[in-house]
Amino acid sequence: MITVDPRSHVPPYEQVREQIRGLIGSGALPAGHRLPPVRRLAADLGLAANTVARAYRELEQVGLLDGRGTRGTFVAAPAPADPLGAAADDLVRRARTAGLTRDDLVRLLLARWDDEGPRPG
Repeated sequence: MITVDPRSHVPPYEQVREQIRGLIGSGALPAGHRLPPVRRLAADLGLAANTVARAYRELEQVGLLDGRGTRGTFVAAPAPADPLGAAADDLVRRARTAGLTRDDLVRLLLARWDDEGPRPG
């Protein structure tokens, strides 16, 4: 799926990085997909392992890949588009784990909301 053009003025690590970014963006590499190990992809492409490692590292830094040490490198789950929605999901999970009912959680939230004081607006 990934190719490198040795005649290109674009450095090989950038070619690899941008192709992986494109595959993730298009959905061809979904969240959780395990990428080939650095050495194997480097050998397949005829590149130095450091070249592929740099591409992976740069994609990790922007949150597209998740390096898990010896377990491999995976496509990262997309960041939640709605941070409050993600927080709410986490709160519901925690409340259920703690044994709270829906009504218990609503009462807790309302009490905290009222205790917070003046709200911007």
